[in-house]
Amino acid sequence: MKTLAAQVIIPEDLLQHWQGHRALTRRVIEIFPEKDFFEFSIGGMRPFSKLADELLAIAAPAMKGIVNREVQPYNEEGREKLIFKAQYLQKWDEATAEINKYWQQLSIEDFNETFNLFGQYEFPIIQNILYFIDNEVHHRGQAYVYLRALGIEPPFFWER
Repeated sequence: MKTLAAQVIIPEDLLQHWQGHRALTRRVIEIFPEKDFFEFSIGGMRPFSKLADELLAIAAPAMKGIVNREVQPYNEEGREKLIFKAQYLQKWDEATAEINKYWQQLSIEDFNETFNLFGQYEFPIIQNILYFIDNEVHHRGQAYVYLRALGIEPPFFWER
């Protein structure tokens, strides 16, 4: 018999929170100048396109793996090489739809189940999902620094 830990947020609200962050990150991608999206960096950090590659390699593939209980290695390099910002926006939208699709297949009990994400991170599924959100916020913060250095006002972080 499975037991549930105390619930603080319902799955639908957590998905809405995550998708709010994804919508904000999408707006950040949109306002980046094309050339700078691929080339601009500060202090040895990766350009925002490389950070977006990481985010695309994590969210939807990880949700698919979680739902199907398939442990696949993290693979950022094996993805299609994107060379235009518009391609990133298209892939972002596709990943958002995929996340929504797989989210609907999670049961409330699944969130407390342990899953070995990418064969490296053995944690309860809820902790993996919170990591996806935290990682995106972290990289979006780097993009905010880039935008400000370029003289561009980023979107308000609370407008999710």
